[in-house]
Order: sequence, then structure tokens, then C-alpha cells
Amino acid sequence: MKLGVNIDHVAVLREARRVNDPEILQALFVACKSGADQITIHLREDRRHIQDVDVQNILKHSSLPVNLECSINREILDIVCELKPHRVTLVPEKREEVTTEGGLDVFRYEDEIKYAIEQLHDSLIPVSLFVDPTIEAMQKSKELGAEIVELHTGAFANLFAMLNSSLPHSNHSVKELELPRYELSSRLEKAIDNIQKSAAYAKNIGLEVAAGHGLNYHNVSCMMGIKEITELNIGQSIVARAVFSGLATAVKDMKKLTTR
Repeated sequence: MKLGVNIDHVAVLREARRVNDPEILQALFVACKSGADQITIHLREDRRHIQDVDVQNILKHSSLPVNLECSINREILDIVCELKPHRVTLVPEKREEVTTEGGLDVFRYEDEIKYAIEQLHDSLIPVSLFVDPTIEAMQKSKELGAEIVELHTGAFANLFAMLNSSLPHSNHSVKELELPRYELSSRLEKAIDNIQKSAAYAKNIGLEVAAGHGLNYHNVSCMMGIKEITELNIGQSIVARAVFSGLATAVKDMKKLTTR
């Protein structure tokens, strides 16, 4: 299992005070030295964390492949094609969201996604689509020309947290999931089953399979038994642990958990 370490949240801390501390390149170097297999960053349209110059510097100095997440906005795509990261993952994006709320709608935005993939391929950049774990989304991703799918694990992660953590007793409880434990358990089993079936189908039709969103030190074990998933992209939980243990230790701890 390859571990992609998303360092966006280091930039979130930096932008909170609008100073160059913590330094994003220092995070890059620590992650590279501590067991990451890939660096993942998201260049958002609103530039709320990663900036254009960050992408330039990370691509210049990273000893690992860089997976750049971005929307299908044409202005962003033009910038990305000039920067030429090792891979682009196309993701949905809304200005008002706190974080990505679901997978890219490959049916509603079929034409825009197809154009984006063609543009990126013209620049010799492989493309991953960040999609919900459904058979239909796997089929459409293949039809559109993506080489990789990254399964959005947010629904799974929310169910796991509501069942197995203090989340229900916090201000961030997921209101629609304030359900009896037996119902949460049943839904969690179904969410894992959806991920397993989608991963198997995607692999069978020739797609590489990654997964990410909401994965942490407690729930990542559920992904390890799905042999078709060969890459996990994890950020917030690693940076959160780093507050207490340091980034090097946080990356090493996650790498141990994602080694088969």
C-alpha cells in the first residue's frame, strides 16, 4: 500500500496567521524522509491553503511524486498544465465547503471532465478521478479516460467515527447520523461493502485504485484488507497527530499501519 501524505493542513495553519510558519517545504522534507510514498496537495480556486508558488516549490524540491488535486475549472487546469505535476486528481469543489463533501459527479459534469482529461493528457499528465464508491462511477470514469480512481471514503469515515469515537458528543456531530448503534453498524458494513465492490470492479476494468478522505489511525485498518486498493491519501489526521507527536513520528506511525 502506497501512502500519499497530504500536507494541505500545514498550509492551513500557515494561512491562519498569514505568515510563513509552519513552512510548507519543511513539511515536504519531513514527510519525504519519514516514509511517505507520495505527496498530495490541493490547489483550490479560492487558494485557502496551498498557493501557486507552493506548488512550484514542492514540484521543484520533492524527491517523491506529487499528486495535485484540483477542480475542473479551466483557469485552474491551464495553470496545472503549465506546472506539470506527476499526476492530477480531479475533485469537486465549492467555495462554501469546509472540506470536499463527496465524489466528483462524473455524470452531471461528463463533458467538462472529458475536456479536462483530454487537456491534461495532452500535457502528458496522468489523471485520477475522486469519485464515490459506486459501480456506475467506476464505469463512467473508465469511459472518460481516467487511469486511476480515488474512492471517496468520507461516508465510511463519518459512520465509523459516529460509532467508534467521541464525535457524537462534540460540536461536530454529524446530525443526520445521530442514529441507534445497530443502524450505524449496519450502514458501516454497507459502506465498506460498497468500497470493496467498487474497488474490485475498477481493478477488473483496468483502473488503478486509490482511496482517501477521513481516513485516520483508527479506521485505516478497514482499507488494508481490500487488495485492489494500492494507495491511500491521508492528510488531516496525520497533521493533527503531528501537533502532539511531531510530523516525522506521525508519518512513520501511519506508514506502519498501511504496510501489508
